[in-house]
Amino acid sequence: MTEQNEAVPAGMPPVLSTAELAAEAVAAEPEQRRRSRVLTRFLASGQVRWGIGIVIFTALLAVFGGFLAPHSVTEPIATPYAPPGDGLLLGSDQIGRDVFSRVLAGGVYLAWMAPLSAVLSVIIGAAVGMLAAYYRGWTEIILMRLMDVLLAFPGMLLALMFVSVFGPTPTLLVLLVVLSLIPGVARVIRGAATPICEREFVLWARSVGIPGRKMLVREILPNITSPLLVELGVRLMWAVGILASISFIGYGIQPPTPDWGLMVSENRTGLTTQPLAVLAPIVMIVLFTVGGNLIAEGGARVIARTEGK
Repeated sequence: MTEQNEAVPAGMPPVLSTAELAAEAVAAEPEQRRRSRVLTRFLASGQVRWGIGIVIFTALLAVFGGFLAPHSVTEPIATPYAPPGDGLLLGSDQIGRDVFSRVLAGGVYLAWMAPLSAVLSVIIGAAVGMLAAYYRGWTEIILMRLMDVLLAFPGMLLALMFVSVFGPTPTLLVLLVVLSLIPGVARVIRGAATPICEREFVLWARSVGIPGRKMLVREILPNITSPLLVELGVRLMWAVGILASISFIGYGIQPPTPDWGLMVSENRTGLTTQPLAVLAPIVMIVLFTVGGNLIAEGGARVIARTEGK
């Protein structure tokens, strides 16, 4: 150890010499290549591409399907629970509306509410997790205890409590889903960021006074890109399930607006008479959920294979 490092007060990371800094930079190059390789393999994975394709297809169908609906999505055009035929590709629902038209138009809210909820929860949860991992101490204690408080309220219970008071507005539903997803993201990202925050280059940067926000954005965030991508897929899957469940129990999108979760609830009594009125929206929900799950699982496998080498 150099005399310069021997003079550093106890408890403070040693100040590296120019040669040591150069060696650290050279050592960091393989890490940069590893991150690039992970991202490349993530996007090249067949499972991930299938997941992305299913999610995009379902979202596009939900957004633009209403324009392709052959009949009105709110007006009865046949007898209740009519079977397929006579211009009704999937039959009619409990009051005689065209099931096919309502399926095409029924995912428009889910198509933007679920991805928005997933993205916001990952952004906020990642920020909380990185702040807790980087600053530690009281910052970590306060932030993670707040996450524990949110975890104490199940997502559905939280939604029922607020929706019953303020009404089922789309903005409130997105906010409630985000609040229910943030704690899980924060815990995962905190675990991923903690080893990075203990690396030598981070300790050196803190010792010389480099602002924490620069370290978080320029060093910590790029090193947890892969876990973030996996979390995005997982939280998308959870957001779809929560929003569909809220609509199913009658606290989400309200009738006569078409919604996949609401359609399942409305037509469940006629499952034995006209099963397509229930199965068709369930298939769409499953496709959206499976797409997010494929992205998450494919990303996890890519990361595992890359880190194992």
